[in-house]
Amino acid sequence: MKKLWLVLGILISLTSCDFSKYTLTSEYDFETRFEKSGGTETGTYVEVIEFYSELADAYPSITVQEFGETDSGLPLHLIIYNKSGEQDLEKVRKSNSIMLINNGIHPGESDGIDATMMLFRDLAGDSIASPKNTIIATIPIYNVGGALNRNSTTRTNQNGPEEYGFRGNARNYDLNRDFIKADTKNAQAFYEIFHYLNPDVFIDNHVSNGADYQYTLTHLFTQHDKLGGNLGDYLQKKMMPALEDSLKAKDWDITPYVNVFNEVPDKGFTQFMDSPRYSTGYTTLWNTLGLMVETHMLKPYDKRVMGTYELMRSMIKITDAETLIIKDLRNQARRKYLTDRSYPLKFEVDKENPTKRNFKGFEGENLESEITEQERLKYDRDQPFTRQIEYYDNFTVTEKIEIPRAYIIPQGWWQVIDRLKMNNIKMEALERDTLINVEAYRIEDFETSETAYEGHYLHKNTQVSKSIETIRFRKGDYLVTTFQDGARYLIETLEPSAVDSFFNWNFFDTVLQQKEGFSPYVFEDIAKELLENDPDLKSKFDSIKRRDADFRNDWYAQLDWLHKRSDNYEKAHLRYPIFRLPR
Repeated sequence: MKKLWLVLGILISLTSCDFSKYTLTSEYDFETRFEKSGGTETGTYVEVIEFYSELADAYPSITVQEFGETDSGLPLHLIIYNKSGEQDLEKVRKSNSIMLINNGIHPGESDGIDATMMLFRDLAGDSIASPKNTIIATIPIYNVGGALNRNSTTRTNQNGPEEYGFRGNARNYDLNRDFIKADTKNAQAFYEIFHYLNPDVFIDNHVSNGADYQYTLTHLFTQHDKLGGNLGDYLQKKMMPALEDSLKAKDWDITPYVNVFNEVPDKGFTQFMDSPRYSTGYTTLWNTLGLMVETHMLKPYDKRVMGTYELMRSMIKITDAETLIIKDLRNQARRKYLTDRSYPLKFEVDKENPTKRNFKGFEGENLESEITEQERLKYDRDQPFTRQIEYYDNFTVTEKIEIPRAYIIPQGWWQVIDRLKMNNIKMEALERDTLINVEAYRIEDFETSETAYEGHYLHKNTQVSKSIETIRFRKGDYLVTTFQDGARYLIETLEPSAVDSFFNWNFFDTVLQQKEGFSPYVFEDIAKELLENDPDLKSKFDSIKRRDADFRNDWYAQLDWLHKRSDNYEKAHLRYPIFRLPR
């Protein structure tokens, strides 16, 4: 990669030229593979890491760090650009904002990888203006295993580059579904980086196609109602319009992410709700302003990369100008969730309150497929249009919970405890065995996916009932207060009805299986005694038999119903094993 620039300074007066800026860079070639190929190729994993290593050698404003280990066996790299060269983040955090750019989570979507290499080079080399109040960090390739698995076919419809990485990581996980459950070492290493940086703004670069339209760039800001409060209003009413205006001034039109599949977008579409399994959904839990960039994969690769480059420059400029405002709003949000009594757990689209937007699309029509002989959608790029559409970007709260004073987690649930610790959650181990009055949940209903999803059979629509119980906790069980910066993370993971709760991700499935049963020929006599000694129980039992023929004709169901109301029935079955201390 290194080459000597032998002709530097020829025909230039030695007395009038300042060579100091060349002394560190003269042995390096910082032209990327993307540029050398005329915008048709992307760098390999090794090339990308070497590029940043040499950039750090050449410029004191660039640092390279390694964090953890990924499923591939290789670490994650973090590259930081700080014009001052100060490497102690705590010294500059108060007066500077921090932006984290994530690339290569899906390595076939390589636009951000190439764009960010050029961005860091141009910032370090002063060929573009440096921000005054913003430190910029990047994970150059998040999905290391996928990047090493290069091919030229799996992005079936994508228009370049010639070769690229694969969506699945070294264990075939889609890493943009793993942020809350952290099944992969990649996600666990990301936690280290994220909490080390505590970024004010987060950008995750992607490529997408659900329809055809005129735009190269689309944005997917984290859903503003979910982000909530003044921070959500700022994202929706100031940051997003500022980005759109900045790009428009540079002749780069942008629209919200076109959230449709095999449908024409001019009928209107809904904003994508990024729950905590996704990168921006996870970063929202820490009150970070999140943005996914989604370029359109049918557009030429060179145009997609340059559009990503310009978008990041615009976001840096906006963040730099608004540093103090952003940091203040984040602090307000942090305090809000320390003092609020309730928390919005579920949302649905507000169909009555869409936003009107001008949209640049192509006319589409349904034709008869020559293959399936059924209808197929076809766009006509010779018929572009601009028309007003309805964009459903407002959501309403459908379920709230009262925020507990604390959660109590029995120490046996170490997989959950480990993940909380990875996220810097403060917890206190009980010093002795203790009886505590707590709120206990019972799982009343849920649905489970019939097909595997990212290593799980995911639950949804979970419903619980709540009761007050006195539970004996053991020395070493954990008390986890919600009065801490990770309050939102705690609620989203530990409340079982939350969309991406640890319950819904199968961390507690052992409580769904009854461990102890009964022998019917013995329990018949116990059941008879139960009914004789408890008139209310007998009345309920007889009532069900009268009105439910299936129950009346199923002898085992009758005995099981009685067993579940006896002292012999195990308390652990369907009892959610994380407990709440009410305020």
